Amino acid sequence: MKLDIYQVDAFTNKPFGGNPAAVVPLDTWLPDDLMLSIAAENNLAETAFFVKNGDVYNLRWFTPKVEIDLCGHATLATAHVIFNELKLEDSEIKFQSHRSGPLGVTKNGERLTLDFPAYPMKEIPTLPQLVNVEVPPLKSWESQGNMLFMLLRSQEEVATLDPDMQAVANLPYDEVIVTAKGDDCDFASRMFAPKLGIPEDPVTGAIHCSLIPYWAGVLGKDQLLARQVSERGGELFCEFTGDRVKIGGNAVLYLKGEIYVNAGKGIAA
Repeated sequence: MKLDIYQVDAFTNKPFGGNPAAVVPLDTWLPDDLMLSIAAENNLAETAFFVKNGDVYNLRWFTPKVEIDLCGHATLATAHVIFNELKLEDSEIKFQSHRSGPLGVTKNGERLTLDFPAYPMKEIPTLPQLVNVEVPPLKSWESQGNMLFMLLRSQEEVATLDPDMQAVANLPYDEVIVTAKGDDCDFASRMFAPKLGIPEDPVTGAIHCSLIPYWAGVLGKDQLLARQVSERGGELFCEFTGDRVKIGGNAVLYLKGEIYVNAGKGIAA
């Protein structure tokens, strides 16, 4: 079986920035183990697969190790492919996730804007193993099931943090996020998920489903500019609308090609 594949840099307006994601259009779903094998072979933070169903696109995301509930940058990358490579003439795409429900993306010029659910954060005590680290958090929260969020003192602390990945993997959370009030933006963040096969995710849309409501409340504003201050970096144009968040950004096609798989055996041929 031959499949088209695209690689898109999301939340950036130039190649080699933002967060790369692979996108694979399908006519029907492949076996789960085959999609996971493709994601592992791509070795990117996420590979998105979609199947068109009428005017809705069913969408799933895989890291090199697991299927995940929600992924912002790979959704943005998928929308870029549908709008620009598959030549959709509408300005809005309706996505459906069997894990996260209805999602949307609108196109305004070169800017794509995600319409995602907003998730509250629940404050928790600082984990004992983080009390005496070099940069202990000011506050800690959990959100979205198994994400740990921690508040640091400054954007510089977030940007220069050099965590021990084994120690991060030993924490009782799949994803660990640090954030602080921004210097050249409203707020900054980074995300680490070695348990999911992602030591550091360059730009992460999904974590902003929790960060946007928090920072909107702290800063007293509903429209915010966020930066994920990883090595590649990226910027996100955010809006809090109550039970939903809007996350805007640009995307750039890096490559397109073909992959060859043996769907009958469920492994790459």
